[in-house]
Amino acid sequence: MSGKNIITAQEALAKLKEGNEKFLKAKTPIADVSPQIREKTATEGQFPYAVVISCSDSRVIPEDIFSAGIGELFDIRVAGYVVNKTELGSVEYAVDHLGTNLVVVLGHTQCGAVGTALEHHEVGGALKVIIDEIEKAIGDEKDYDEAVKLNVINSCNVIKADNIKATVIGAIYHIDDGRVEFLD
Repeated sequence: MSGKNIITAQEALAKLKEGNEKFLKAKTPIADVSPQIREKTATEGQFPYAVVISCSDSRVIPEDIFSAGIGELFDIRVAGYVVNKTELGSVEYAVDHLGTNLVVVLGHTQCGAVGTALEHHEVGGALKVIIDEIEKAIGDEKDYDEAVKLNVINSCNVIKADNIKATVIGAIYHIDDGRVEFLD
């Protein structure tokens, strides 16, 4: 591990919660994206305090949601926030090589991929892999909100089964009001 300035998972979770509170009150983005931070991370490297696996949905922007700037989050985005080998490899990199101690799977309300899985729409191509994974995660669930939660929990369990040496938690971003609900 080559990371420095590493913080504990509990400290990282507190930063995420504090950042979401700032986001809820902000009128404009407040994170550090200055030329100075770009230069610093270019010369000194990245030391993100959390990995966030979130959906590719254009309304879900983890850096803004958590008021995080350049170099603060290791962001992995994939439709339906599913976790397969590629995402696991990215998580392993952040934990093992950057020293990140917290992994958050961030689902969200109004997720089109979960809706597609719930309604059992026929899809093809590579999208079928994502929808199949979500269908497996939600089983016979009919309630949309519960399906989102089950999909988050499934992705968390996939990461935990990989014996990641970090704290793994789930969360749900509420598109309508910007609030992040962390799951126990």
